[in-house]
Amino acid sequence: MPLKNKIVLITGGNAGIGKATALRFSRQKARVIVIDLQSEIDPDLGAELEVAESDYFYFSCDVSNAQKVQDLFELIISTIGSIDILINNAGILGPRMKTESYSNADFERVIDVNVKGVFYCMKEGLKHFADEGQGVIVNIASVAGHLGMAGHMAYSASKHAVVGMTKTAALEYAKMGIRVNAVCPGFTKTSMLNSNDVTKEYKEALIAATPMRRFGEAKEIADAVVYLASPASSFMTGQSIILDGGLTAQ
Repeated sequence: MPLKNKIVLITGGNAGIGKATALRFSRQKARVIVIDLQSEIDPDLGAELEVAESDYFYFSCDVSNAQKVQDLFELIISTIGSIDILINNAGILGPRMKTESYSNADFERVIDVNVKGVFYCMKEGLKHFADEGQGVIVNIASVAGHLGMAGHMAYSASKHAVVGMTKTAALEYAKMGIRVNAVCPGFTKTSMLNSNDVTKEYKEALIAATPMRRFGEAKEIADAVVYLASPASSFMTGQSIILDGGLTAQ
């Protein structure tokens, strides 16, 4: 198992894609650090990590707060010793409405979490990786980082930013052997699809727009994340893998 004993930090790890990713790494016998807003780890996730018999840790942190992110990384490195792989998964969708009706506060909140949060974690992770001379970052972007997404101005803008940050960091750190890639999921079964803004009719429209006529599963996205974090993708950096059931092939 090439990921055995690797230390993997996953933001937004308590649910959805983050949760599936944590479980996937634990089954590879990696040591998993789950980060999320809640004060405690999701009980179901904790139980499943126990079954996997792999070390895991949980820390609460708001990734949109630069100082809290800096303090978190310092705490992890001082107590656990290192970080080998950083998965930036924390993100929010924001409300669905036309741009003219989108409030400044809602726009800023999405950017704070989805862009600044990723930047703050990348910054701290890259400091550590540069000192160590190695490391891997996988950012969770979206097909919305490659397409327009009517009704989701802030979300689409934020995911375009994540794709851009991924490419830029990959170029800056390639000579050091530090790899930075992104996974861009299409419409996936997560809590985002169960928000109040996502009606039954809207879900049906999303499925109809997807050539495979179904939503993706969180575990399918997690498989791609693990691939990008593993030696199997050792010559890949600055790339965005799209998993969207054929949506962007149309």
